[in-house]
Amino acid sequence: MSMNQKGILLESGTNELEVVEFTIGANKFGINVIKVKEILLPVPVTRIPHSHPSVEGIMDIRGEVVPVVDVAHMLGFPPSEQPAHDKFILSEFNQTRIVFHVHTVTQIHRISWGDIEKPDKMYQGLETQVNGVVKVNDEMVLLLDFEQMIANIHPESTIQKDQIKRLGERQRMNKQVLIAEDSALLRAMLEETLHEAGYENVTAFENGKEALDYLLQLDTTEKQIEEYFQLVITDIEMPQMDGHHLTKRIKEEDSLKGLPVIIFSSLITDDLRHKGELVGADAQISKPEIASLVEHMDRLVL
Repeated sequence: MSMNQKGILLESGTNELEVVEFTIGANKFGINVIKVKEILLPVPVTRIPHSHPSVEGIMDIRGEVVPVVDVAHMLGFPPSEQPAHDKFILSEFNQTRIVFHVHTVTQIHRISWGDIEKPDKMYQGLETQVNGVVKVNDEMVLLLDFEQMIANIHPESTIQKDQIKRLGERQRMNKQVLIAEDSALLRAMLEETLHEAGYENVTAFENGKEALDYLLQLDTTEKQIEEYFQLVITDIEMPQMDGHHLTKRIKEEDSLKGLPVIIFSSLITDDLRHKGELVGADAQISKPEIASLVEHMDRLVL
């Protein structure tokens, strides 16, 4: 089943998303439909010697070699009891295609980011695997952090501080940057890397709602917003309020619309770039292209 012809891409900035629900055993999980290219029936996979234990191997999809990740193994769950009925989810994010081996694919839900709760840190072990929990039909659906899962398997797929070196000598800057990023790991890596690039004054929030609430409570009667912050960097996928909706709200508020906004997300593709343009983003950079992010920051604020 191809996801391209389903006609379910949402209007930009509505703070909604479509989630493909799948199961591992009796447990329900979700993946943003934007990340899903196709749902495939399982086929034989070519094993790779000495690969990560959660990587089953590789498969050929119309001439393209794509890695296959066993989601059950990655989560520490037992293997499927009916492997013949399993499904493969072909996904694309971080400019990479990956197949996720799951047990069933059930349905698609339209939900609001406002209904998605950030997992509590008390859920031992979940903090790095799950980035949202939503109640659907009286059942809990866990939204998996697929970027973090892939970073655990292949650390080079995430932000690399060494990329900043190719930009040459950097100056210390006093520009104030606001970040909205729900992954604690990526937030820390982003702050550290921007510090390396000279942007030392960074204020970070874990979702768009927190970031917007903070901006709206600033006193802009005496001072322009640009005297508090000179730039916003936002992810797209975040509980409570996503980056497209945050960008839309900033650009609609008279007191905030002068703020440049860069969307920095694994979901930036040629097919989806128009979504950020519609809500008024000043630039859109695909993770993990941190050097490109810094170059666009320089262009917008220096």
